[in-house]
Amino acid sequence: MKHIRFYALSLALFTLINISCEQKKPTNSAVKKTIPASRFYPFSDLENKDGWVLNEEISDEFEGTSIDTTKWFVEGLNNQYYIWKGRAPSQFVPHNVRVEDSKLKLRTAWEPDYNFFKETYTDGNMGTSKYGEYKGKPMPVTTAGVISKKRFLNGYMEVKSKVGNAAITGAFWAIGYEQELDVYELMGNPKKEGNIKENSYLATAHDWSPPAVRPTNVFQHTEDLTYRTADEFHVYGAEWGEDFLKLFIDGKMIHQFSQNDVGLDWVLNNPMEIWLDSEIFFWLGLPHKEELPVDFEIEYIRVWQKPSDNLLAKDRAFYGFEGPILFEENPRPLTMVPEDSTPNNYQKFWLIDEASSKYFSIVEGQYASGVESLQFAGYGKNEKFEVEKATISTPEGAINIGTGDYTFSMKIWLDQGRIADKIHVSFQNPKLEIEFKDLSKLDRRQWVTVETNISRIATSAKNDQLIIEIRKEDLPKDKAPKLFIDDIAIKKVKSKE
Repeated sequence: MKHIRFYALSLALFTLINISCEQKKPTNSAVKKTIPASRFYPFSDLENKDGWVLNEEISDEFEGTSIDTTKWFVEGLNNQYYIWKGRAPSQFVPHNVRVEDSKLKLRTAWEPDYNFFKETYTDGNMGTSKYGEYKGKPMPVTTAGVISKKRFLNGYMEVKSKVGNAAITGAFWAIGYEQELDVYELMGNPKKEGNIKENSYLATAHDWSPPAVRPTNVFQHTEDLTYRTADEFHVYGAEWGEDFLKLFIDGKMIHQFSQNDVGLDWVLNNPMEIWLDSEIFFWLGLPHKEELPVDFEIEYIRVWQKPSDNLLAKDRAFYGFEGPILFEENPRPLTMVPEDSTPNNYQKFWLIDEASSKYFSIVEGQYASGVESLQFAGYGKNEKFEVEKATISTPEGAINIGTGDYTFSMKIWLDQGRIADKIHVSFQNPKLEIEFKDLSKLDRRQWVTVETNISRIATSAKNDQLIIEIRKEDLPKDKAPKLFIDDIAIKKVKSKE
């Protein structure tokens, strides 16, 4: 049920008139309707006690007559496929993506005349199959998949949906750098006993960090339901926090995982994109010709997030040394898989030159948040610091800060010993240098937040970037211990007025 709060009759009439007018303005072959931020709240928090704010770039009510391709990538549209073409023997095709009756409908059909790709798909230890064929026999099943063009970091994601009554999945899932979250995988009418039944729910998180060898499961939950998933619409949600995941059905939490459960295997640390698709899971049986076509129906997809005063909040994972920074104004490379660490126009990584790489590295296991931090390795007995300075920098364009007064902070962990006296941080365009000094006075072997106030008299240029330096002049002559940096943040100084 869509929950609409009417505060006054006049406001209600005004809203209805606005919506009616907007529905007459097609954008990109779809109706593009702005969703009032206060109109919908998570089904588990209908009074919005947690202060959620709707992310309209990913949320969609699926009004109009076709999908909004400014918001969604449709597998196979214009003969373009992102990552894969579907789980063979089924194949994604764009004509199976429809918007009608205020719903997104992803069809699975039996199409013996369709010209399937003449190739195979191998899915780890789950086997290999040709598209449109299974074990030498025709299996002309077409399916559909759509992916959000934007990613998000942490929040509450929710769909209201019903799967097709066949041996075909309906899946609501997400992927990001080295990670995957299957909020659910459902199947309306499986033909074999397995981990998904017609009245059960499966949620899984996968670790795609190299070597990405199955099994990749980090945690998994199966829930027995009181209904068949192909018979009724229900609301499925997930609250994804910095170090926890909570799963919901119809507003009730059914299970939760936390970083305390899995430790360094906690993988949900980077922004993710939403996937909605249907696939054949041949280990649960193949769909029969007689039961097709069927539709996986989604009434809405909504994503909420909590506001933050950290101006780097969208890129918090990057500034916490967990993964790449995203340049979402550029398209994702169609072949870019979650385990891909290759920099491109869409994702870029921290830059460390060869000389500095002896001292600076991003390491797992020592962290203030997530699972990684920046390590300065130091040097031991009879060793010297062999460069004038060790540096690590963001890519150009990673910083976009306006004029004004800010607080710049980061968390530091110092091992015991004659530590570096200073850490230098600088913005490049416009130039602004920051110096964190007297580090030896800080508490050791614990995370300490250091911060300083800065003023920007000009807005970031397009090539602005951040550089962190440790200089030879600030180090002891021998035996410098390790230090770690994590969770860089920039916050606007609040006016006293």
